Amino acid sequence: MTTLVPSTANWLNSSCFCITLDRGMLHAAMEHEAGDAEFSTRYIRPREHLFSNVPVFLASGDLQKMTAVVQMVEAAARLPRYQETVLAWAPAIARFDPGPQGAFMGYDFHLGATGPKLIEVNTNAGGAFLNALLAEAQRACCPEIEQALKLPLVSDFDREVARMFHAEWAVQRRGERLERIAIVDDEPESQYLYPEFLLARQTFMRHGMDAIVVDGRQLRFTQGKLWAGETPIDLAYNRLVDFSLERPHHTALREAYLAGAVVVTPNPRNHALLADKRNLTLLSDTERLSGFGLSAELAQQSMQIPRTVQVSADNAAELWETRKLLFFKPATGHGAKAVYRGDKVTRGVWQQILSGSYVAQDLVPPGERMIRVDAATEARKTDIRLFTYDGRVLLAAARLYQGQTTNFRTPGGGFAPVFFF
Repeated sequence: MTTLVPSTANWLNSSCFCITLDRGMLHAAMEHEAGDAEFSTRYIRPREHLFSNVPVFLASGDLQKMTAVVQMVEAAARLPRYQETVLAWAPAIARFDPGPQGAFMGYDFHLGATGPKLIEVNTNAGGAFLNALLAEAQRACCPEIEQALKLPLVSDFDREVARMFHAEWAVQRRGERLERIAIVDDEPESQYLYPEFLLARQTFMRHGMDAIVVDGRQLRFTQGKLWAGETPIDLAYNRLVDFSLERPHHTALREAYLAGAVVVTPNPRNHALLADKRNLTLLSDTERLSGFGLSAELAQQSMQIPRTVQVSADNAAELWETRKLLFFKPATGHGAKAVYRGDKVTRGVWQQILSGSYVAQDLVPPGERMIRVDAATEARKTDIRLFTYDGRVLLAAARLYQGQTTNFRTPGGGFAPVFFF
């Protein structure tokens, strides 16, 4: 058997064109999980760029480095002085702490010549339920790969999901029984990842919890409970991008949350402590982290986060001059909305950035995966997402794409499993 070494990852990503995805197996698994023989026909096949045919290869050392960064971020978020600093720029609702850690955190990395770099953290990270099944629908392209590669997936994803949500419930409602979960988003059936909501619902139901998918605008708070129609809700699995629950049509969820009438995960505090992009200005600064009381070993992990600064009138001139080396992101943005590569920024866009709340991050190009589309060899950009809970990695997945950001519109692109060796 060939002995694989870390440098082999680059070679495999540039030279391995084997199709490892068994789509028939994937569709059958999803139909089984959803309890719906038409599930793939209705929801998966029409989304033709949801899954890539190929995996992404990484060295196990990269997984260790990424995991260390995750643990650093979450350790920092528990420090009183760090919390005091980030809550100063967070909305007031973030000061309410009912206890939950935040289900399915998502840590997004780019892999470059100097190793993995954390580019952002997400509290409403999508794709875990889809990628768990995608990982199991792979076939090895050769005996060497079959023996040498493994997927960083918990042994029983379903059970780990149930444990995670029960843990979120117990920290706020110790001793009470979790009976019903609502998977909450605005117009959920119109969301691109709606099929994931259906898979999540079935997962919860297999573990004894009633579950429904709910439009966040249709909730109501009355009689001390949160309701979806005539159905009371115990826990909201929050997939909204209104991170502080400030929009008028989320008033019921906000009021129930602040009253302690419903457990919300992830919640506004989770987002403020972990995912507000202004936090990266601290997390990329070793001295600031040490000043907050983080251990020297953990603080060194800041080197794996690109230098990030808040855009202000004081540094505007310097940032404009160096913009081609930067990436600009709204502080509380989501889904690559209103993000700009510096070399694409016009004078008009620059004025929008200055008038908004933006951070500037040192540009870290994504990795690449070579694929074949209609017999032509083409490059696809690659980023890596770790799905975690309380600092523990549950699953790793890649996204292949073209353009400035991930988009699920690229031929040959989409979610891809990650093979570590």
